[in-house]
Amino acid sequence: MYYCAKYILLEDEVLEDYYMEVENGKIKSFSKKEPEEYEYLGEIIAPGLVDTHIHGYGGKDIMDCKEGYLNEISKGILECGVTSFLPTTLTDSSEKLDKACELIGKEYKDVEGAKVRGIFLEGPFFTEKYKGAQNPSYMSDPSIEKLRRWKDLSKGLVNKIAIAPERKGAIEFIKEANAMGVRVALGHSDASYEQAKEAVEAGANIFVHVYNGMSGLHHRKPGMLGAAMNTDSYGELICDGHHVNPAAAEILMDVKGRDRIALITDCMSAGGMAEGDYMLGDFPVIVKDGTARLKDGGSLAGSILKLKQAVKNVVEWEIADVFEAIQMASLIPAKSVGIDDVCGKLHVGFDADFIVLNKDLDLLATFLNGERVFG
Repeated sequence: MYYCAKYILLEDEVLEDYYMEVENGKIKSFSKKEPEEYEYLGEIIAPGLVDTHIHGYGGKDIMDCKEGYLNEISKGILECGVTSFLPTTLTDSSEKLDKACELIGKEYKDVEGAKVRGIFLEGPFFTEKYKGAQNPSYMSDPSIEKLRRWKDLSKGLVNKIAIAPERKGAIEFIKEANAMGVRVALGHSDASYEQAKEAVEAGANIFVHVYNGMSGLHHRKPGMLGAAMNTDSYGELICDGHHVNPAAAEILMDVKGRDRIALITDCMSAGGMAEGDYMLGDFPVIVKDGTARLKDGGSLAGSILKLKQAVKNVVEWEIADVFEAIQMASLIPAKSVGIDDVCGKLHVGFDADFIVLNKDLDLLATFLNGERVFG
């Protein structure tokens, strides 16, 4: 089967008026020569989006630990343009995290929607000052034994964990986690610039939702934010217009380079749902006016952002062009966790997981293995 669009966005170039050949669910070739039969899809064919930080969608949450929920989330986020994702946990008891990891490991191969490319453990090794919507009752110093157990229970799926670098034993934990093939992110932390920088030098390579849940930039105390800006690391950004001012997002992109920014949603179960009352872990949340906030205190509690909207937002805010925006929501997040060998780009031999956008960057269709699954 051949598919055509005005533009096809590859890893390092944009093809104009080309044809993409798909055979047995894989991308076989790109050609300028018009085939006898093809389907014209629209303005842009782009790689399927990769969400490396997403807790839930459509009323379902990973930490609900209920059979079938992972599949429902995977199907739901197809309407967001997401074809690969890391189901993301919250700070919780070791027993609850055991259960979540085990259930994902049991079900991930059978999901019918976006493909599970790992597990992101957001916590529980955080500190209380910037707890956000994470439960401080379960926070502790990092334990490599626990991480090893979660990785084993998930059948090796755990490939990203977030910690606060000021916690006791953090540096050794980072080194051992990396040796296990787990990328370490830094977040929900009051670390100094020096502590965060030391963590990056030890092997941590991602800052969780930059600006949110971290010590800020001060000219005498650069803090976590300063380290996020001034180290060779990836920075997650929630570009919903609520978590980060567009100007602040642009500053981070300019400082780090757009090839080091991973657009993520941090979406909770209320994504794709109506306004109202929801839960995030143990905490009641109210969803209203495009935000999810804790009922007690009003802190932002994840988001209800769709990744396709983040792409559109950064272009409309005039802080990234279309090519950069797509890369920040596909290739860059995939690179940040080392899964760009299977997703995040349109490449010969890769699964034909792609999206179709119109000139306004509205999502027209999502394809998995060359088959239309949304739109």
